[in-house]
Amino acid sequence: MNDMLPSYSNADTPRWGMVVDVNRCVGCQTCTVACKHANDTVPGVQWRRVLDVETGSFPDVERIFLVVGCQHCAEPPCVPVCPTGATEQRSDGIVTMDYDLCIGCASCAVACPYQARTIVHDKNFYYGEETIQEKVVSHDERLGVAQKCTFCVDRVDGGVDDGLTPGKDWKATPACSSSCIASAIKFGDFNDPNSEVSRLTADRNYFQMHAELGTNPQIKYLYETPSVPGRELDDTEMSDPALSISDNPLSGKPQTFWDLRAAMNFIMGGLGSGFILMTYLFYLTNNLTEKAMLNIFLVSGIIIAIGLFFVWLKIGRKLRAFYVVLKPQNSWMSREVYAVGVLYLAGFIDYLSPSNSIHLIIAVAALTFLYCQARILHSAKGIPTWRAPKIPWILVASGFYEGFGLLAIYSFIYPQSIPLPSILPVGGLVLAAINALLWRNYVMSLGDEGVGQNSQNLLLASTLKIQFISYLLPSMLAMIYLVWGNDLGWILAVAGTLVVVGSINWKILLITKACHQQGYAIAKFPQRGSGRYAAPKLAKVS
Repeated sequence: MNDMLPSYSNADTPRWGMVVDVNRCVGCQTCTVACKHANDTVPGVQWRRVLDVETGSFPDVERIFLVVGCQHCAEPPCVPVCPTGATEQRSDGIVTMDYDLCIGCASCAVACPYQARTIVHDKNFYYGEETIQEKVVSHDERLGVAQKCTFCVDRVDGGVDDGLTPGKDWKATPACSSSCIASAIKFGDFNDPNSEVSRLTADRNYFQMHAELGTNPQIKYLYETPSVPGRELDDTEMSDPALSISDNPLSGKPQTFWDLRAAMNFIMGGLGSGFILMTYLFYLTNNLTEKAMLNIFLVSGIIIAIGLFFVWLKIGRKLRAFYVVLKPQNSWMSREVYAVGVLYLAGFIDYLSPSNSIHLIIAVAALTFLYCQARILHSAKGIPTWRAPKIPWILVASGFYEGFGLLAIYSFIYPQSIPLPSILPVGGLVLAAINALLWRNYVMSLGDEGVGQNSQNLLLASTLKIQFISYLLPSMLAMIYLVWGNDLGWILAVAGTLVVVGSINWKILLITKACHQQGYAIAKFPQRGSGRYAAPKLAKVS
């Protein structure tokens, strides 16, 4: 996709955006068809959609149509998470895609709060087999990579270069706007006070979807007219129970971009890096030989490599995987790769010529890798359970706890390497308490963090099992060991196994099940339904 600006002067750089009048939209889907035709999207992919929203209960009911798609945010969360620079924001505000740079990691897709990203891995045809038309307009460069609305950027740029005005001249205007039969979708320059979009938003009230997330989306929804005022939402309309209904078009569905393969990266990454960190701390207390530590470093490196292999299996364009290093200045995924690169390089040197300084570098690299993984998940602004403020703390603390679990198992298998002093079970008890408290606070704060009812229900239903298997039972076993002594080393191994199994369980739950997308939101409704939602009667003219 062309990401070069047309011939604007710096002083005249526009800020392209849209205004959608929900009172005008009749739900005809002409814009969706025009978008599909203009952009040659394949079956199941629609960059511009219209939601049919019904709200209330008889007799107080209302129906409106809501145009959705990429919002071309002023602060787009999809841009900083991209590890390759495939997703960029131009100076005129349009968020573009470079299909030749994208690796299909889906970081942008889970970061988007507007469900505007799609990844297609296989060719699909409308009639089962490729038609002549589909062959002519085929876009193989879009397979396996993220795709989305770009405001028909080629039409906009070409029109400007030809002296046309986007928003006025249909050839220079996005297809959805130029085709709208009700003139409900307006496109234009928000930096031009004389443009129609600027006048509309200056004269009439509007809302921006999920404005509370700080994205400042540049699709602005008008919800009132001189004869149809706006109204506040009832508590029941956008409530968690209402949005948890599966056929509610506004409710967020579970994300499918990151599956078990992605979960494996967080699972194995936490285990491997945590094992390194706990081993290094144990080595510093003179309770572990250097040889044993180096062997554990080797095993940990293999564990991390397994997780990275699963990530490689997940990405859509596997041969471009090395592009992931291109954006360390903003992408936590890029930083993760640099951290693991340092870890492996230092580990290789340390194995050949051990030294305390290299041991420290390995430990720091492992901690950096663990923190980067935590921030990767937290950067997914489109998944409320992941963007919660406590998520980085939970993943980092869990890494140390998982390291304790593996160290306890290792001490049972190789008792000659670790003499099993009381510091190991005591450390496990402390880590169990910290992790249990973090998990409890996280689950209790889900409602305040805007997490939907569906994800809340899944996490709340599993919390008792998670707390018992992951924290309570291992703590009980550690205390038994402290009371009865070294002859029961197998008890610590069982405790460590429970720690590892429990961690795997909740990470799979969080990443593949309790992962509902943000969903859509309507901040204000027009007053035009029935019952108490009915439009006010116009005064009679005498």
